Amino acid sequence: MSTIQFPSPQNHILPHQIMFTYPQNSSGKPSSLKRVMGALFGLAVGDVLGVGVGFRSGDCFGHCPVTGIKKGGTQSLNPGQWTDNTSMCLCLASSFITKKSFDPYNQMVRYKWWFKKGFLSSTGQCFNINNATRQALDEFCRRQDTLKKAYHMNTDEEVDDLSLEKVRAIKKFNLKCGSTSTTGSGVLMYLAPIPLFYFRSPEYAVNYAGRSASLFQDNIKVLDACRYYAALIVAAIRGEKKERLLDNHFYEDHRSWFGAKEIHPEILRIAQGSYKRPRGYEDGIRGKGYIVDTLEAALWVFCYDNNSFEKGFSDAVRLGENNDTTAIIYGQLAGAYYGYQQIPECWLRQLYASSLIACVGHWLHLFGQEQSPTEQESPKLRPKKSIPTKNHQRNHQKVNDITLASNETQSTSKLSNNSLLIDIPYTRTPHAEIPNNHHVTTTDNSQFRYPYSDSILNTDFNRYQYMERPLGHNYNGSSYYPTIYSPYRHYL
Repeated sequence: MSTIQFPSPQNHILPHQIMFTYPQNSSGKPSSLKRVMGALFGLAVGDVLGVGVGFRSGDCFGHCPVTGIKKGGTQSLNPGQWTDNTSMCLCLASSFITKKSFDPYNQMVRYKWWFKKGFLSSTGQCFNINNATRQALDEFCRRQDTLKKAYHMNTDEEVDDLSLEKVRAIKKFNLKCGSTSTTGSGVLMYLAPIPLFYFRSPEYAVNYAGRSASLFQDNIKVLDACRYYAALIVAAIRGEKKERLLDNHFYEDHRSWFGAKEIHPEILRIAQGSYKRPRGYEDGIRGKGYIVDTLEAALWVFCYDNNSFEKGFSDAVRLGENNDTTAIIYGQLAGAYYGYQQIPECWLRQLYASSLIACVGHWLHLFGQEQSPTEQESPKLRPKKSIPTKNHQRNHQKVNDITLASNETQSTSKLSNNSLLIDIPYTRTPHAEIPNNHHVTTTDNSQFRYPYSDSILNTDFNRYQYMERPLGHNYNGSSYYPTIYSPYRHYL
């Protein structure tokens, strides 16, 4: 089955150049697919909204709402270009799509590709990497020398291609490359693919969220923050009401998802409602780097967002300090609950390589349903009942006796009269260039759109199964423009 042709890191292919196809049976349009895509888009939109506003005091923003996606950041990014957080999220998602299972070695390899080669970076280079991540990836590269010696390999390409079984056979090799003392919130910012892939099997989602985080930060607070947040995302995708997600007894009510080990007392305090302080910033809520503070801030935003992405992201920014981090973490849960169709269309239209992100969501949703227990999974977490299937015509059946609720499906979409961004394949002149003033002009074929609501779900994917050149944004030097654009706008 043709999916997404994730490139070799040696080829230096940018995300908007990646070839992909959508699943042939994506027309089922379950509410869970909207939520899976919502979590990915929520993360990416939070990322791009945070560009240029991070690490400022909340006093700088007052009561001003977020007015749009702007350029800026340490790399002078164009509006809509995402940072390291979306890149690492896509690295993790690409591992699930490629391996169709939880493979921590393959995940680390892909993170290394991003670190060394700019794999799945919006600029083609690694940037904004935090110290904990850098140190863990440097250590991983050093430890791979052990594998090279054990298997008599000479190149990175050979050792990167090792199976998880062969890696585990080398007892001296440890995949946990991070420190036990770091308590930053970096790993919370890109965990979404794990609960998106395993939402039908909550025990797996919660367990693997902690195991994935331990690759970089093997600290109990960090692991339990990730496990708890993964549980919230799973519950949101499965259709639980917001009141249930924010209930002070959520952890107790879903205790079976967490296995035998209790969560850390500081994370339990958050689960029991410590973030419920109506005045937020004035009541001491801060988007700091410490993972406990960050988790508390993101949940405060979700609790008081009045069911509005605009208010939620504005509130996240106004918390100051690591407000970009708060926005990204909030966006994952909010997107999983509200669905992608509630994210303002103008933000989605500016998002770089948006159709690639949409396609990633489709494949995570499909392959997650086909996932069956394997020998790499702990017997203690094996579901009592599993219904793996290889029949793609049945990819919306019940799995593990879980029936997804559809409490969101009757909500009015904000996109009812508009088209949501999806890249349409069309032919461009090979030597076409962006005018020096960055003003975008259109041609007849570039204005072709789908007249739809929920277009990413309603598209005839069989018709557009094979894209001659999937388009997100076209680059010419450091400038870019979206493939669906208006002759009346300037893209700076």
